[in-house]
Amino acid sequence: MNSIRFNIIFTISILLVLNCTEKESAAVNYKPYQSVDYTLSGQDEAFLDTLQFYTLQYFLEEINPELGLVKDRSSATSPASIAAMGFAVPAWVIGVERGWMERYQAVQYTLNMLNFLMTSSQSEDELATGYKGFYYHFLDMEKGQRQWKCELSTVDTAWLIAGLRFAAQYFDRGDDNEALLRKLVDDLTLRIDWDWFTLSEQSEYPFTLSMGWHPEKGFNSHGWRGFNEALYIYALAAGSGMTKAKEGYQTWLSYYRWDEPYPGMAHALFEPLFGHQYSHLFIDFRGIADNYMRTKNIDYFENARRATLTQRLYGRDNPMKWTGYDSLTWGWTACDGPGREFNFDDRTFRTYSARGNAGPDHIEYDDGTIAPTAAGGSLPFAPQETLAALKHMKQMYGKKGLWGKYGFLDSFNPTLNWYNKDYLGIDQGPIIIMAENLRSGLIWKYSMKDPLLRKGLEIIGFQSL
Repeated sequence: MNSIRFNIIFTISILLVLNCTEKESAAVNYKPYQSVDYTLSGQDEAFLDTLQFYTLQYFLEEINPELGLVKDRSSATSPASIAAMGFAVPAWVIGVERGWMERYQAVQYTLNMLNFLMTSSQSEDELATGYKGFYYHFLDMEKGQRQWKCELSTVDTAWLIAGLRFAAQYFDRGDDNEALLRKLVDDLTLRIDWDWFTLSEQSEYPFTLSMGWHPEKGFNSHGWRGFNEALYIYALAAGSGMTKAKEGYQTWLSYYRWDEPYPGMAHALFEPLFGHQYSHLFIDFRGIADNYMRTKNIDYFENARRATLTQRLYGRDNPMKWTGYDSLTWGWTACDGPGREFNFDDRTFRTYSARGNAGPDHIEYDDGTIAPTAAGGSLPFAPQETLAALKHMKQMYGKKGLWGKYGFLDSFNPTLNWYNKDYLGIDQGPIIIMAENLRSGLIWKYSMKDPLLRKGLEIIGFQSL
């Protein structure tokens, strides 16, 4: 396995970025490695081939190819999710790299998405696609209009842009289609009005980005503050024109919770694992840290490793005594669940919900439901443990209902012998993307070439650790 490491050194002057007289910042030594320092066996590679190939099919089948829209979930009536659209783009590139689809197909799918996004309605209209450069969380699969009176979403727009900015780095050839793709990605990014979505200094969360806006009632008063999945949004916003990005990020950092659930597992807490995964889909955090993490002398990659292994230990100890939990059957994140019709005695069950834990003293919610994407999205952080869990869950529960045409179904509950019927785009995406980051570092390699992202990381305080 290729584990060659290479350094990309660059210096971005805060003086130039902020057009002020501050002293030039120190260079940041980014190390987007080709792969994680872990040797995969032949069996591991074969398993990951199967896992990625099946998972890719979701992003080829559950789509409107003419508009580049991707379903939120596999059910027949599902709308599109803009986050799933962002995750689809690197999934298509993985398909190209693995020989499962042609490069021109991935280019065309991505161009179709970009053309739709650039030409669809951006206005205050309740049925618009977006406003001020942002997009509504859910869109109609046929017309691309807002669905379910959902929010104009900062974080989901960020995942949409993240996938497209990755594509702009990967599709680097000189032909007309790839050149147009790159131009449209920049146009799409730079028209986002981050300052419009920034909460005021007098708000409860000064200078943070609001979690959403509705044409019917305005801004959500809650701002994105840490720690959770939204770290990427501040790097993107800082690199693309958010005036108060540094100040907003300081508010973000001020809400961190640090604890040591098990010996050696101290980390910034967020109980569902997706909070430790989504930003890592595109940012290689190894060897760089912000002001908070420098005080802890670890990077976010190590933080995510500890969060992942903490969940494995929770599964081993099984403090709530659910059926099936052990060191090979674990993983909690936002996912579907059985629902209250399965309630019995003092046991209650939810449908879709954030599930997660950071040890027995920090349980977000646990109703016996496990989501394979929790281990799948953490593959680079703890390869040995996550691969063992995924292989075991496929072997033990796959034929009972956990494995199907797109790989792992979203979730299952061994206590109830319940298996979800749906696949979710935002849970499929981390599986295929993080499997590839483990194997080759592909998404990290190209995302970390993006000067806009690197500029943003430096503005919010990332330096070499």
